[in-house]
Amino acid sequence: MTVEKITGKLLWKPSQQFQEESNMNRFLNWLAETRGVSFKTYDELWNWSVTDIEGFWSAIWHFFDVQAQTPYDRVLADKKMPGARWFPGAKLNYAEHIFRHDTPERAAIIYQTEFRPQGELSWAELKQNTAAVAAYLKSIGVGPGDRVAAYVSNIHETITVFLACASIGAVWSSCAPEFGMMSVIDRFKQIEPKVLVAVDGYRYGGKDYDRTDLLEKIQAELPMLEKTIIIPYLKAEPNVSGLANVVLWNELLREYTGAELTFTAVPFDHPLWILYSSGTTGKPKAIVQSHGGILLEHLKLGSLQNDLKAEDRFFWYTTTGWMMWNVVVSGLLAGSTILLYDGNPGYPNDGTLWKFAEETKMTVFGTSASFLTACMKAGLKPKEQYNLTHLKSIGSTGSPLPVSGFEWVYDQVKEDVWLFSTSGGTDLCTAFVGGSPLLPVYAGELQARALGAAVKAFSDQGEEIIDEIGELVITEPMPSMPIYFWNDENGERYRESYFDVFPDIWRHGDFIKITSRGSAVIYGRSDATINRGGIRMGTSEIYSALERIPEVLDGLVVDLPISSEQSFMSLFVVVKEGAELSDEVKARIHEAIRLNCSPRHVPNGIFPVAELPKTLNGKKLEVPIKKILMGVPVEKAVNIGSLQNPESLQYFLDFNIQG
Repeated sequence: MTVEKITGKLLWKPSQQFQEESNMNRFLNWLAETRGVSFKTYDELWNWSVTDIEGFWSAIWHFFDVQAQTPYDRVLADKKMPGARWFPGAKLNYAEHIFRHDTPERAAIIYQTEFRPQGELSWAELKQNTAAVAAYLKSIGVGPGDRVAAYVSNIHETITVFLACASIGAVWSSCAPEFGMMSVIDRFKQIEPKVLVAVDGYRYGGKDYDRTDLLEKIQAELPMLEKTIIIPYLKAEPNVSGLANVVLWNELLREYTGAELTFTAVPFDHPLWILYSSGTTGKPKAIVQSHGGILLEHLKLGSLQNDLKAEDRFFWYTTTGWMMWNVVVSGLLAGSTILLYDGNPGYPNDGTLWKFAEETKMTVFGTSASFLTACMKAGLKPKEQYNLTHLKSIGSTGSPLPVSGFEWVYDQVKEDVWLFSTSGGTDLCTAFVGGSPLLPVYAGELQARALGAAVKAFSDQGEEIIDEIGELVITEPMPSMPIYFWNDENGERYRESYFDVFPDIWRHGDFIKITSRGSAVIYGRSDATINRGGIRMGTSEIYSALERIPEVLDGLVVDLPISSEQSFMSLFVVVKEGAELSDEVKARIHEAIRLNCSPRHVPNGIFPVAELPKTLNGKKLEVPIKKILMGVPVEKAVNIGSLQNPESLQYFLDFNIQG
């Protein structure tokens, strides 16, 4: 039996009622009534959305009643990639669309941390606090285009400051407080912030981490910094005596209580925020996205692809250093209540987030594939342990979810839940392959390509292929594509990142297969591809095979070239506590890969390792580890500051195939 035969098992179908009540169905009806275009299937709708792209994005604008101080001249003034110009002439504000929801007493945010009890912030309180912070920022001279950098936890105060920045046209950028000093400096020094917002520290896995000493060093590296807002988080009264030009959160709110919230209209392509690439092989790219582009994309993503409604309680486990934090904030665009959890999802036990789901009556549970597979490996049975009757959907992203992960959700979480696996990226701050409430769920497959995302699989010759693995490309522009990289004046770094292989076509760097029914399978990064005897395979297929070995917790595969004809494929595995990598276990790994991948992809060597190097966002370092094993100096192969566990590199620096 092969992975391909296991992939594709039908696990769930949306009921007629589920489809009829979806926002996607409402959009279809609206198109027929107002635009005179009718579609019988999601695939027909998708095809229209990527062929008549001006008609589609105009429809998104009007369906969601986007408000602009000045109207747009046309939808797309220049179609080229990079450099597409969307909705020229329009002036609007992202934050204004958040606060269109007139439900002052309803909860806007429900939050919990490892040491803060569960609480909530109403829409009225969120608006009041946002107005106070915006008034303060304006009082110290912050205006459109000024950068506000945040070194903050996933707490409600962070969202307040972001919305305040957006309301006045300032540009937001954030890092999680677990980022090390150089990681923060490498990011923030590029953008020269006027204001720094920071927590005094944080707690993770029951352990406290003070950040005030580190903040002193960060301040010293940011010469344009004028003010630092400190949010007391770890301690009620933190010692900030070593910091310059500090204002405390509570003092700020108290001084500007009663301020009126207003919105500065900015051009459609005015910067909203700056995100960063993982920075595993150099300084992170500072990716700039626009007010209008993100507004349209996130209205579509949240309401149509993820079916968010005002009554939903929307959660995605994330930190402020991952684009999913930005997606969580966008849940407010749909009027949904967003749920925040800050801390270790496995502390004090593996059921922490499932308990949070039960207590908050969560309807949309977003998480990573690694979290779901970890719960599966731990033997959790959430449906027996927690009341999940409110849960309508589970979203998974970050890496490909294996077939076993899909099956575990339906076996052990909820039989009638809508599981949508998604793939996209920081680069567009969205999922361009993911969910649709109109389609069934097949094991190991992402339901569909997102509306407006002209995603295709290309052969090496640049030809579209179906039911075959190819390069993931996007052939038409999208509004949330970066408007530019910061400090990339001639756009060279931008072009090299996405347009160096297929001219005028976005190459994302992932392997994908588009099936004949329109679903998709992601196979991992195309630059970590393993080509053995002419058979190319994404690393995720090998990791899927490893899921069948109960002793194995995690794995990393690296194919090292020996000559032009030969390579040595190394598989590094982390085994469960109490287990060992015996010859018998190795034999079962060989057999699983032989049967589920190909005989040519059986590793030449399997090696136990205590832990795998991962980025701060939890991604494996496939390409950097390959470079290190090929003799590239570590400082050129990987940015140490981008790792959550840099000490794990030592094993690979000392590694010798001969033992």
